[in-house]
Amino acid sequence: MNKNDSSTTTAATVVSLRNEPDALRLITEKLRVKEMGPADHIRTKHEVRAFLEAGGDLAAAERIVNRAQARRDLQQAHREEETQRQGQRMSQ
Repeated sequence: MNKNDSSTTTAATVVSLRNEPDALRLITEKLRVKEMGPADHIRTKHEVRAFLEAGGDLAAAERIVNRAQARRDLQQAHREEETQRQGQRMSQ
């Protein structure tokens, strides 16, 4: 199982990992928080921590997975936009 494959990170995966000794680290790695911007990385870790402390359910896990995906997508779009801008500046 490739941890960089987003199809492996499901709500069921998050729920199954919540009882592991190092659940926060494992879940945030699965959610690929390092691909997010710094604020989103921290925000996601706080959401996961709250989920773990509350003994979150499948619906809460699904919300976390969806938000993490949206944050990664936003960061990727931002990187692509910056790359495009830099390319335009270089060609002028």
